[in-house]
Amino acid sequence: MDVFKKGFSIAKEGVVGAVEKTKQGVTEAAEKTKEGVMYVGTKTKENVVQSVTSVAEKTKEQANMVSDAMVASVNTVASKTVEEAENIVVTTGIVRKEDLVHPAHPEHAGPEDQPAEAAEVTEEVEGSGK
Repeated sequence: MDVFKKGFSIAKEGVVGAVEKTKQGVTEAAEKTKEGVMYVGTKTKENVVQSVTSVAEKTKEQANMVSDAMVASVNTVASKTVEEAENIVVTTGIVRKEDLVHPAHPEHAGPEDQPAEAAEVTEEVEGSGK
């Protein structure tokens, strides 16, 4: 009977030792897994931030290009409209070509900046419709 007790005791110590080794191995594996997941998460986060920043920068560049193109188009349309309006008033004889004034900055010119002749023409055109 003592032989059995001693044999079972030895077996028990072996099982306990194996369990301890297994527990230690599982703990180490869990730590390594955690480190790996954290590394992948950190790298993914860095890449996502870099990608989002890159996309935002490209979007900003594209928006600037579109707005520049729109401004250029609007300026072209405005210039052509003014040219055609000048052609109409000259062709109809309302104003002589020599009397047309081309201000340096037409976007800043207000009614108070109009020459007296232009104001008279405006009054004549507005008055003729009544």
